[in-house]
Amino acid sequence: MFENESTLLKTMIHNGEECFDVKYEDAVLRIKEELGRTYPMIIDGKHVTTEEVFTVLSPIDTRVVVAHFPIGKEEHAKSAITAARNAFWQWSKTDYRERIKIFRQTADIISQRKYELSALLSFENGKNRYEAIGDIDEAIDFMRYYAEQMELNNGFVKQMKCAYPEEKSKGVMKPYGVWAVIAPFNFPIAITDGMCTGAMITGNTVVLKPASDTPLTSYKFYEILEEAGLPVGVINLITGSGNVIGKTLIESDDVDGISFTGSKEVGLSIYRINSKRPKPLITEMGSKNPALVTKNADLDKAVDGVFKAAFGYSGQKCSACSRVYVHKSLKEEFVNRLVKRTSELTVGNPLNKNSLMGPLINENAYEKYKKYTNIAKKEGKILTGGNVITYGDLEYGYYVQPTIVDKLPNDHILFKEEIFVPILCVTDYKEFDEALKLCNDVDYGLTAGIFSNDQSEINEFLDKIEAGVVYVNRARSATTGAMVGCQPFVGWKNSGISGKGTGSEYYLTLFMKEQSQTICD
Repeated sequence: MFENESTLLKTMIHNGEECFDVKYEDAVLRIKEELGRTYPMIIDGKHVTTEEVFTVLSPIDTRVVVAHFPIGKEEHAKSAITAARNAFWQWSKTDYRERIKIFRQTADIISQRKYELSALLSFENGKNRYEAIGDIDEAIDFMRYYAEQMELNNGFVKQMKCAYPEEKSKGVMKPYGVWAVIAPFNFPIAITDGMCTGAMITGNTVVLKPASDTPLTSYKFYEILEEAGLPVGVINLITGSGNVIGKTLIESDDVDGISFTGSKEVGLSIYRINSKRPKPLITEMGSKNPALVTKNADLDKAVDGVFKAAFGYSGQKCSACSRVYVHKSLKEEFVNRLVKRTSELTVGNPLNKNSLMGPLINENAYEKYKKYTNIAKKEGKILTGGNVITYGDLEYGYYVQPTIVDKLPNDHILFKEEIFVPILCVTDYKEFDEALKLCNDVDYGLTAGIFSNDQSEINEFLDKIEAGVVYVNRARSATTGAMVGCQPFVGWKNSGISGKGTGSEYYLTLFMKEQSQTICD
């Protein structure tokens, strides 16, 4: 039976936190020795380089070079598509049980190297040790869970009823062909792994375009797949500009499906292009996730849950809580406690154990934070935060203060649009129906949370909230932290197109098309 990896929880139960810290810090020292190398693209199993390269700098400290990668061009993307096309027939005909073995082996290797991969992730995208190990664990979980789903569903072959005595019928789910996988920076192992595994374990082949901020973790993922026995050409790794590589993949008639995680704007543009030649499209496009704190809430749980959901990974999660609606009678106490908790949060180098919030990913995010905090200062009231951090070595990274904003109108851009930085908007409400309408009054619908001890309020929230992932009284995190196999991660409205969630029993069917087979005696 599938079991979540849950490294931190299991380590603390059996060995204590000190053991976890020692393993992570030892891995940091080993990873430091690898930084600054130049890596190739991988097309049909071959290393491909270009004269032009781009440099990946650590958001922790931009003086640190993580790696150099090729700037791929249109012809590289086309070659990768051709390689994936050539590999498809043999891979699709491989028995699903053989495919399962490869992905279970990959998961085992990742598990053995989880501390090194976590340390690398910290350097590459700025996650602290706890967030980084969670990213690796989720990648492992995706592989093992999807492998189990393939087994439980007999490779998605099902015997059907017989329409006539001389006929025998079955339904067979078959792979589409070549999938373009366009991955984000914020979960460069977990989300990348999940999308690629979903495509490949069902018999498709892949061209992977990682985020330019985090290509090295994708390269390591490729190496482990190769070590586990994945045949040449089943996955191809292309790096470079989204405007070139991404555009070529999206517009290609030789790509049979697209899996994308990123912004609403890019996701909807893919959808519009895709409508000209319909093909399966799986998108997760972020959100503007609300938490609702009713007059019947447990404030200890509400403060804990909102704090963790708003400022985990510096607010750079598509499930991050970015707006809170608090009943008028509780707002003052809730806000005072949340502001105190937030003002005490330690921001710093995520390699340090005590730094709970690390940097933003890059200069664009840094400038976006400054832009929106300046707007908040002029048009609302900042209760805590609102500034960039430039003292000591932090001046070389993209460090900012977690920020809470009050006194903004409910239709303000900070209540409506996802900005992917640690800014949380709070406001009060009088009537429960009013609060529910405010929660739903956005273009997005990914996650949402409620804190209430009134069952009728909870039931109404569950009935009416327009979000794919919903939590009730979750102090662990109001809107973030879905676990594979436990909480399917699915976006509604402009948060997603497929209507099916990652880490669920329905996800793999998105990568396959159904065929009815009837054989007559």
